[in-house]
Amino acid sequence: MSLSVPRPSGSPLTGSQALRLLVLRNYLVFRRAWKIFLTGFLEPVFYLLSIGIGVGQLIDSFEFNGETVPYAAFVAPAMLAASAFNGALLDSTYNVFFKLKYDKLYDQILATPLTTGDIARSEIVWGQLRGGSYSAAFLLVMLAMGLVDSWWALLALPAALLIGFAFSAVCMALTTFMTSWQDFDKVTLVQVPLFLFSATFFPITALDGWLRWVVECTPLYRGVVLCRELTTGAVSWASVVSVVYLVAMGAVGLLVVRRRLDALLLT
Repeated sequence: MSLSVPRPSGSPLTGSQALRLLVLRNYLVFRRAWKIFLTGFLEPVFYLLSIGIGVGQLIDSFEFNGETVPYAAFVAPAMLAASAFNGALLDSTYNVFFKLKYDKLYDQILATPLTTGDIARSEIVWGQLRGGSYSAAFLLVMLAMGLVDSWWALLALPAALLIGFAFSAVCMALTTFMTSWQDFDKVTLVQVPLFLFSATFFPITALDGWLRWVVECTPLYRGVVLCRELTTGAVSWASVVSVVYLVAMGAVGLLVVRRRLDALLLT
């Protein structure tokens, strides 16, 4: 049996006003928990130092799109993409699930003139800001270490934001289908293989046949390729493919989130 929830009266906010209000709410909640943000930044830095620099001492160089690059310069943009991926995923799964199922925050928001669309957009933007902050800090580390070889790298931060948008939207959509904390074991089951097998530490040419095709179709691989081409200057048509892929992924995720929140909160 479903009950229709009456919408409150009042003047609705514009989309930008609602977005600013809800993002500000997230900022006020997290500003005292700023140490949480350090983990998302330090993890890719540690990977870069241990694998990109440490293992890189055993590897002379890599060839990528016809360009010869040091191993550290090969791994660093992958860590840039992974930092945006991890930030967006963590914020759009665990935090959204708690707000939806336990804190009932979204029910409270809908007691105001705000809509489910406002909720979806604000949470996705907040996930982007979190993932983007990790990526911006990591990009500065790459620059300080001399791992940026092209002016194309100016587009690496927008690329990281695009990765964050795509994963924030899709992860939030998937979270609306979760019913318990045990479901988050499935998040790890997907997160770890994506991180390890998206050409983060080795070129895609190391894989053959159907496995290579599967990896090339995964979203994190598209993000890794996009960031790697921008920071090394070896830009190709694969960059356009990656941008279209991630934009489409984010748009579909946003549409599903809106419909799922309508189904869960308004009926």
